[in-house]
Amino acid sequence: MDLYSIGEMVIDFIPGSEQGSYIRNAGGAPANVAIAAARNGLKSGMCCSVGDDDFGRFLMDTLKDCGVRAIRPQLCSEAITTMAFVTLAPDGDRSFTFARKPGADMFLSEADVKEEDIADTAIVHAGSCSLSASPVAEATVRALRLGREKNKLVSFDVNYRNLMWNDNQDACAARVFEILPYVDLLKISEEEVTMMGGEENLPALMERYHLTLIVETLGGNGARCFFQDKILNIPGRKAVCVDATGAGDAFWGGFLSSLRIQGVEQASQITEEILRKAMEYGNIAGWICVQSKGAIPSLPTRQQIEQYLG
Repeated sequence: MDLYSIGEMVIDFIPGSEQGSYIRNAGGAPANVAIAAARNGLKSGMCCSVGDDDFGRFLMDTLKDCGVRAIRPQLCSEAITTMAFVTLAPDGDRSFTFARKPGADMFLSEADVKEEDIADTAIVHAGSCSLSASPVAEATVRALRLGREKNKLVSFDVNYRNLMWNDNQDACAARVFEILPYVDLLKISEEEVTMMGGEENLPALMERYHLTLIVETLGGNGARCFFQDKILNIPGRKAVCVDATGAGDAFWGGFLSSLRIQGVEQASQITEEILRKAMEYGNIAGWICVQSKGAIPSLPTRQQIEQYLG
């Protein structure tokens, strides 16, 4: 595999055309990244837990239809598939309400993370939502730790969701700091910079945890990458934002895909030139994504992205 992604795969209910109506979509940030990689021609796998219900079967079918390997295909009997109801603001920005008390995503276990799967991939990717409950938190840590031990590229998205952390940013930050020793590539949004110590402290954070880079996504203003002693900026592209759901995942899935397309297998191979290409690639992916509804339906293919590359 090129990418092993672990964490939540959920049902995103996005607003329909009639007031108070919702449309079912597959979602979950790690799943979005895995599918984005597949759309870019990469071999990707998703390690997740979904319910033994119609929604869970729909999500497994979605992975199959998108060409993503379901690393844990068995369905969870302990809880129903986790659901997220998306509220869209007039500018396309979104907020979430989760049905997860408990949800099937929480029941992924350490035993589901196989050493041979980690050995057979180039990138291991996860996000903070799966650190918010057990046993999925322990499963996520195992995947990240094995990724570091086996000298894989380890990617992590802070992806703070207040409802999953009971409005406790400090609790989320504490868990993120615990896993940073395993991480090479860290993604944060501009809303998450403060919980990571502020933008001015990001270079020190990189040095302390030996991070290869930190990418800060800036919404419509593009992205900023901290790498070695440099700050690389990529400007945003103007777009009519219909739905921002999954835009960060489209960016990051495109970014990671570009690294692999450029032949990167280890963090030591990353250069400024490679990074600039990856940031532009991810930027275009996110720009395409926000122009239509739904995260996964809006994730672009490599062909769609490349037609906008300079």
